[in-house]
Amino acid sequence: MQVEETQNEGLKRGYRFTLPAADLAAEVDQKLREAQPEVEMKGFRKGKVPMAMLKKQFGPRVLGDAMQQAIDNALRNHLESSGDRPATQPKVEMQGGESWKEGDDVVVNVEYEALPEIPEFDLTKIKLERLTVTAEDAAVTEALENLAKNAQNFEDRKKGSKAKDGDRVVIDFKGMVDGEAFEGGTAEDYPLVLGSKSFIPGFEDQLLGAKAGDDIEVKVTFPEDYGHPVLKGKDAVFETKVKAVQEPKPAEIDDELAKKFGAESLDKLKEQISERLEAEYAGASRAVMKRALLDQLDDQVKFDLPESLVEAEAHQIAHQLWHEEHPEEHGHNHGSIEPTDEHKSLAERRVRLGLLLADIGQKAEVKVTDQEMTQAVLTQARQYPGQEREFFDYVQKNPQIQQQLRAPIFEDKVVDHIAETAKVEDKTVSKEDLEKAVEALDTL
Repeated sequence: MQVEETQNEGLKRGYRFTLPAADLAAEVDQKLREAQPEVEMKGFRKGKVPMAMLKKQFGPRVLGDAMQQAIDNALRNHLESSGDRPATQPKVEMQGGESWKEGDDVVVNVEYEALPEIPEFDLTKIKLERLTVTAEDAAVTEALENLAKNAQNFEDRKKGSKAKDGDRVVIDFKGMVDGEAFEGGTAEDYPLVLGSKSFIPGFEDQLLGAKAGDDIEVKVTFPEDYGHPVLKGKDAVFETKVKAVQEPKPAEIDDELAKKFGAESLDKLKEQISERLEAEYAGASRAVMKRALLDQLDDQVKFDLPESLVEAEAHQIAHQLWHEEHPEEHGHNHGSIEPTDEHKSLAERRVRLGLLLADIGQKAEVKVTDQEMTQAVLTQARQYPGQEREFFDYVQKNPQIQQQLRAPIFEDKVVDHIAETAKVEDKTVSKEDLEKAVEALDTL
């Protein structure tokens, strides 16, 4: 196979591979001779079929296989000798196409973008701050108060008291559409917390100000996206009897509250809350430090980027953001979405950092373990209760999904590796300062 370079500009590469007709014919003859001893054909003993008949019977198929094998081998040998790593699948086109005939040389044009050489970078030059926050007593107390509120009880208000937002009313109700009761629209002694938005929009509002003993006719309209198809968009009337109005009473912050949440005592519950808060602070701090690290890498390490990768990433970003802005559109029949300059700039950053982190991780021999992958699959599977086994099977059969799960784990491990090498200074800050730093991530 003869190889001629046709393009070498930036990362773009082009080559013309020529397989002489004589070499191709010799390869076909060789394959037919290798197969001849095993071929049986009517009128001939096994292994005695003449070469001319083999060529007529099997020649075209063997010719096609030989051509494909020759092209594949030539491309593989070229990539090995050149050291090029294509950014995407190389474009391979046979010159002449359908006009090619047996006896002609096989000429193939190959085009691809090579992945760039990643420049060496001294990771010790990176300087980072790790924000640390201690769980203060006030934060622990606030968390305890929230737990007590969630564990609240309700007690009857004084006779004649009007129901307020946050109160619980105990009601009997019977719902009717077009004068007829409907399935699931009737209940007795139902405890409804006003403001919980657990009922049809407008239902709870009409019970504000109600007193025990009141009979109220609640009129509502079922939403157009209501789960029961028969009731979608229907007007309904609920004959409602208010049997009790109860006010919320937060639970006492004591050992009994602690036991409700699985702790031995109040002191143990406080320790658990403190540990949980500091773990949350550490996670937020890590996100802030990771952004600072990536910003420095993006700013200090420059190299050419494959246009094909940037273009694909820009289109993906544009498509994703469009769907976030149009949550009502679940399909993809929305026409072409052209990336903006902002999308392209973000795509360049993502591609650059992706290639850089991959290179750093490879050189540092960062690996994603089977245990880490299993944990990632388990985490995802929890989003499909009752279908965990089907999800596992789906992941095992889909390499692309496996890569999507592996990529963020790999990235985080590379970031940890860089942070271990970089100069990191711990800085104690307040919870409010950390919150501001986290909020700033969305504005950068």
